[in-house]
Amino acid sequence: MKLTGAEIVIECLKEQGVDTVFGYPGGTILNIYDALYKHSDEIHHILTSHEQGASHAADGYARATGKVGVCLATSGPGATNLVTGIATAQMDSVPLVAITANVAVNLLGKDTFQEVDIAGVVMPITKHSFIVKDVTKLAETIRRAFRIAAEGRPGPVLVDITKDVTAAEAEYTPAKPSPILPKVNTIKEDDIAQAMELIEKSKRPFIFVGGGVNIAGASVELAEFVEKVDAPVADTLMGKGAFPGEHERYTGMTGMHGTKTSNLGITRSDLLIAVGARFSDRVTGNTKRFARDAKVLHIDVDAAEINKNISTDASIVGDAKAILGILNERLTKQDHHEWVAEIQAMKEKYPLTYRQDVLTGPYVIETLYKVTDGDAIITTDVGQHQMWAAQFYKYKESRRFITSGGLGTMGYGLGAAMGAKVGRPEKLVFNIAGDGCFRMNMNELATAARYNIPVVEVVINNHVLGMVRQWQTLFYGKRYSSTILEDKTDFVKVAEAMGAKGIRVTKKEEVEPAIREAIAAKCPVVLDVQIDCDDKVFPMVAPGGAIEEAFSQEDLDAKKG
Repeated sequence: MKLTGAEIVIECLKEQGVDTVFGYPGGTILNIYDALYKHSDEIHHILTSHEQGASHAADGYARATGKVGVCLATSGPGATNLVTGIATAQMDSVPLVAITANVAVNLLGKDTFQEVDIAGVVMPITKHSFIVKDVTKLAETIRRAFRIAAEGRPGPVLVDITKDVTAAEAEYTPAKPSPILPKVNTIKEDDIAQAMELIEKSKRPFIFVGGGVNIAGASVELAEFVEKVDAPVADTLMGKGAFPGEHERYTGMTGMHGTKTSNLGITRSDLLIAVGARFSDRVTGNTKRFARDAKVLHIDVDAAEINKNISTDASIVGDAKAILGILNERLTKQDHHEWVAEIQAMKEKYPLTYRQDVLTGPYVIETLYKVTDGDAIITTDVGQHQMWAAQFYKYKESRRFITSGGLGTMGYGLGAAMGAKVGRPEKLVFNIAGDGCFRMNMNELATAARYNIPVVEVVINNHVLGMVRQWQTLFYGKRYSSTILEDKTDFVKVAEAMGAKGIRVTKKEEVEPAIREAIAAKCPVVLDVQIDCDDKVFPMVAPGGAIEEAFSQEDLDAKKG
């Protein structure tokens, strides 16, 4: 049958099982929006307040559901407003398809109104980008985009379609997407054998888990592997929930704001087994001193990550679920009870602590964990509150912690929370934000109110850019250059003005009732939680330091004394 390009776009989305898209219309994409209007009972469109909010919402939807997220934008500034969200998805391996429209083919390259080479702009921050100038190639391109976004190591793909293509007609033949199969053809028998040998010879193994385990859906296999190896487990920011945060073998996050137990345990290990992690700088600290006495076994779906940041002694490239399954079948149960006991003693010696006499970010997170029984989806923005959410909420399952890890995108969390709630409506969804982050994209409260998306925005409000101020306090002689946010903005009134509910919290005893009230409201809610401007995230590793040099406030006080 013959369809217009715009109709082909919608039919291809339906083929891929897309039920929700996030976007903002404009001149060049009007044909697609007109076609979407006719299928509004099949594909739900969320009109965000800003295109960046659309890309973050599609990202949050993808992370919460495991499906490919979809966002739409018009040409020029509409398309460029997606860029930060696309880069965020690229850094964290999130499957995303961004569909933009451009000026007609005969107007390309002529500085036409709202013309931008968006496919060229996003080339370094996507798995692939397309520009479609021929309607007969449109369906094939969209299908390829979804496959590329989802297969192997996921990531964002951009499809830019010229306006004349959306109006032109072509023959359309429906096609059923072929299943995305795990990447197993790269798993080599020699690599498995080498990994087995390292594991069986190890006396002090340590397992280090990244976001790849969550993406692969390999939590069950990981749990069995941990028991087989008889080892402690740490995670990265992106690895949260891959291994249960309440498990006795779990030692917490590693890296710049990781626990002392995780950082010291990795340093003292003789074998570090990294599964689905990319050894980012925030995790390794000084790479020359990272796990310097350990052999390194790296399991990852992306061959480009092997030996990129840390030299390995053995590696296996492929799907983490498949690889762990093979190792579990072949490994006999190891016994490292002395090593495990040593790590347990460290956990008792170096617990995470915070001030108990005043209202703090960690107290809010712990209370939220108690009220929700650890069963909520937590999104975050970026900064101190993000680290507290990683440290003090114990994630039991995959896809419950959604945050911008690689790019560190302030303003990410509210859009992501909306996307997560739309994708998983049965779950409570909270975004943990700082006041600086909230100010960046708080316009999306209007979106949440318009569609009555009942997310709870918890603003840890210290009236400063907290993490930057922490660095200024510790490393810049307390010169607080442009980090003080003492202004006249009332977040409770902002919430109410945008159609949401606002609750201010200034005391510890108000936290739990406020959280329960927010849940019961069943509408978008902002909790404006006032904390001290000089609360800090500890432990911390100084820039350029080794991770075993993580220090706390007590360590700083001891040095002064």
